[in-house]
Amino acid sequence: MELNALLGQPVALPSLPRTVALLMNELAQREPSLRRLNLLFGSDPVLAARLLELANAPAHQLTRQVAGISEALVLLGSAPLQTLVSSATLGTAARAVPGINLQQFWRYSLHTAKFARSLAGSVHQNQVAAYTAGLIHGLGELLIHLADPDRMQSLNTLVPPLDIRRGKVESRIFGYCYGRVSAALARRWQLPEVVVDALNYQHAPFENHAYEPLAGVIHLAVWRVRAHESGLDEKEMVVTFPDQVGLALGLDIDMVLRQDPI
Repeated sequence: MELNALLGQPVALPSLPRTVALLMNELAQREPSLRRLNLLFGSDPVLAARLLELANAPAHQLTRQVAGISEALVLLGSAPLQTLVSSATLGTAARAVPGINLQQFWRYSLHTAKFARSLAGSVHQNQVAAYTAGLIHGLGELLIHLADPDRMQSLNTLVPPLDIRRGKVESRIFGYCYGRVSAALARRWQLPEVVVDALNYQHAPFENHAYEPLAGVIHLAVWRVRAHESGLDEKEMVVTFPDQVGLALGLDIDMVLRQDPI
């Protein structure tokens, strides 16, 4: 399936049911806590993406400028937030996304966001954009699975969805990988270009002639969290560490692991 055809598929990306319930409860309060709303939206990739899409809509005259969840919450009122949350698709069924363990995916996405924010701070990059990019970087994987579950199930038997080789294998087979799909979604949602570029080049930061450091940050964060989810030992981590990306950012494997928030 070509990328444009994939993006045209009428599928709904699922959100964490517990997060949706907690958000509905918080938004029902007379004065919802911005801090709690920020934490809840910041724990769910799909809700965060929908929130940022709403904040970057032309009606607010800040198209492609709002990169952070807290900024989006300040911009929007309670009523649109309630509408957004109440219309969320819940990932309640065990196979809501065939081939994907959603509980693992949600945990992985949150860890990647936290790790990306930590790394960005150490190399003086935008931590807000890093967190957002880290949180939503894998949404393309959900879309691919929902659009073509049979083919993805065959691929999953060869390389699991969170394997550190996944992006390369998808690129060889499809001509694009989940990162490119996530970037295309972010562009459609009119997110800031720095986030779109970080997603688009996360698998191969050096493909971008104007090297985007944030893409390197996401690349390292994805490597670290996938290594954790895959249970790699110390030797395997040393062998698989993307040293060229680390070198470009001035980070070696020890410096990366010291930033570990997992």
